[in-house]
Amino acid sequence: MAKKLFLIFGPVLLAALLLIALLFSPFKLNHVSTKTEDKAAVALSPNVLKGQIIKESALSHKQFVPFFGSSEFSRFDMAHPSVLATKYQRRYTPFLMGGPGTQSLTHYFQMQLVTSQLKNRKAVFVISPQWFVKKGARKDAFGFYYSPMQSATWLLSRKASSAEDRYAAKRLLNMPSGKANHTIMMALKRVADGKQITKHERTYLVYEMRLLQHEDQLFSDLKMKNNQGKIDRIAKQLPDHYQLKDLDQLAVAQGKQNTTNNRFGIDNQFYVRRLHDKAKKFKNFEQNWSYVQSPEFSDFELVLNQFASLNMNVEFIIPPVNQKWSAYTGLSQTMLKEFDRKIRYQLQSQGFNNICDLSDKGNVPYFMQDTIHLGWRGWLAADQSIDPFLTKKQKAPHYKMNSKFYSTAWQHQISIKK
Repeated sequence: MAKKLFLIFGPVLLAALLLIALLFSPFKLNHVSTKTEDKAAVALSPNVLKGQIIKESALSHKQFVPFFGSSEFSRFDMAHPSVLATKYQRRYTPFLMGGPGTQSLTHYFQMQLVTSQLKNRKAVFVISPQWFVKKGARKDAFGFYYSPMQSATWLLSRKASSAEDRYAAKRLLNMPSGKANHTIMMALKRVADGKQITKHERTYLVYEMRLLQHEDQLFSDLKMKNNQGKIDRIAKQLPDHYQLKDLDQLAVAQGKQNTTNNRFGIDNQFYVRRLHDKAKKFKNFEQNWSYVQSPEFSDFELVLNQFASLNMNVEFIIPPVNQKWSAYTGLSQTMLKEFDRKIRYQLQSQGFNNICDLSDKGNVPYFMQDTIHLGWRGWLAADQSIDPFLTKKQKAPHYKMNSKFYSTAWQHQISIKK
C-alpha cells in the first residue's frame, strides 16, 4: 500500500520539493531568449512591467529603448512607434512600458528593478494630462502593476534619507499594496520618518526578494500577448521608403476611413464600444475638471529624480486632448494651457529640455484616435521628434533637481508665469 501511495503522490511531492528548492535557491537564472525579449517589447504585459528578469535581459541590449507611458501604446496604428521601427528597420526597438492605469508612481517603482540597465540610457516618456486629476493615481490600478519585489529592491538600495525617499515611502504607504506586507510596511514607515531600516528588516527583505525573483523567473512570461503579428500586418500597408508627405497622406486617408460614425474624429470601434450609448451623459460632464492641481505632479518628480540619478536623457511627449470632444464635454482649454505651462516649467527648470509639445494639436484632423490618445497623424508628428532624438547624438543633460516639487504647495499651485 505504501509503495502504491508513493507511486501516486511521490512525483507530486518531489515536484513540489524541487519547486520550493528552486524558489529559495540563492542562484539567479538570467537566461531569457531573444524571442521572448522581442515578444515582451510589444506585449504590454503586466507581468513584464512589474517584473524584473525580462526587462533586465532586454534592456541590457542597446537596441531596446524604454518607452514609458500608459494606454496609448496599446492602440496600434500605422504610425505607432513599434510599427515604424519595424517597417523602416530602425536601429532601435521600442520596449513598451505601460498599460491602462499606469502612471508616474508605477513607473518609478518598476524602474527600481532595472536601474543598472537604465543608467546613461536614452528613453521616451509620454505624459498624459489625464493622469493629473485631483486624487492622482488610482489605488487599484497601482496595485495591479505593483510587486513587493519593487519595494523590497527600493528599500534595500536606500543609503541615506532624502526628500525623494521620504515622499516615495509616504506615497507607497497611502496605497493598500504598500501595507499588504507587514515588514515592508514597517520599513517604509521608518524611511518616511527619515530613518534607516533595521537589520532584521534588511535580512527579511533579502530573502523575500530572492523568493520573488525566482517567482518572476518562473512565471513572468506567462500569458504574454503576441502583438508582433498585428504590427507586421500594419507595417505592410506602409510605403517602402519613409517620406513624411506620403505617410501623412496615408494617415489622413486611414483616419478618414476609420472615423465615419461620429462627429468627433474618434475611431469608429472605440466610439461604438465606449461612447455611443453614453454620449448624452458626457455633455458638459468635464466642465469642472482640472489637471492643474494633483499629487501626480510630485509623483512625476519621483520619475524625474530617477532619470537624473541614472543620468538618462529623455524625450518627453505631451499629447493633446481631442478638441472636438473636449468642447462637447466642457473641458476647459484655458485649464489645459495652464497644465502645459506647469508641466513644462517642472521639466525645464530642472534641465529636462527635450520636449515634444503637441498640446496645441487637438484640433488637427485625425491627430487623435479617440478622446485622449494619439492617432494616425499624432504618432507621425511625435515621430519627427522621437526618431532623431534616438538616432542622433544629443547634448549631455545637466540636471538641477529641486525638492520643492514634492510639496503640497506645488501640487496645488494653479498658475505659472509665462
